[in-house]
Amino acid sequence: MDPDQGDYSSSLSCELRIIKAKNLDHIMKSSSSSAGVVLFVRCYLSAGNSTRVVRLETHETGIPSKSDDDHSIITWNSTFSLDCSGAQESINRLTQGSAVVFELRRRSSFPPLIGRIQGSKLIGRGEVPWKNVVESADMEIEQWVVMIPAGREYDEDVVKQLPAVQIAIKIQECSKRKEVSEGRWVVHNEECGSCVDYEFFAIAAALEAL
Repeated sequence: MDPDQGDYSSSLSCELRIIKAKNLDHIMKSSSSSAGVVLFVRCYLSAGNSTRVVRLETHETGIPSKSDDDHSIITWNSTFSLDCSGAQESINRLTQGSAVVFELRRRSSFPPLIGRIQGSKLIGRGEVPWKNVVESADMEIEQWVVMIPAGREYDEDVVKQLPAVQIAIKIQECSKRKEVSEGRWVVHNEECGSCVDYEFFAIAAALEAL
């Protein structure tokens, strides 16, 4: 990507896969009833500005009652396709200075009491810098992202036992053109909001498979 092409708009195509999670044994042990707990992954993608993000979520999956070798694994195989367009300078800033944040979350599968909103609890969080993807071979990576609980630090041996989510990201640069149109948010091909700064990207997120 040529940083000197600031007068051009550029387009990126991104495929994000959230495959599965492992090392869930301590979650099973800490839950009074694993049958009443579901897990899902939430991820945040920056749109070039810290106050603007795209939020995506997998479907919810129950925790297995048993696992092989005491390392439980659950699978989502969720694939998201995203198209990002904006000024070349903004695309460069996105891919060099921000990251995709992944959160492993849990929620009770039982319906909430009347008048209460059923929220979710954060198990752990990890991130993958866009720069790692851009600088990888063919701009494609697949890796395990460790879910670190907020506000805590662990030594290397303990980190290996923490829950981890397997993800894959692939980026392809599509087209460049002279015109720069107004940025806007687009999710599932439905316009969710708009912004007047061209440095925010138009992002179309479509859940292809569950």
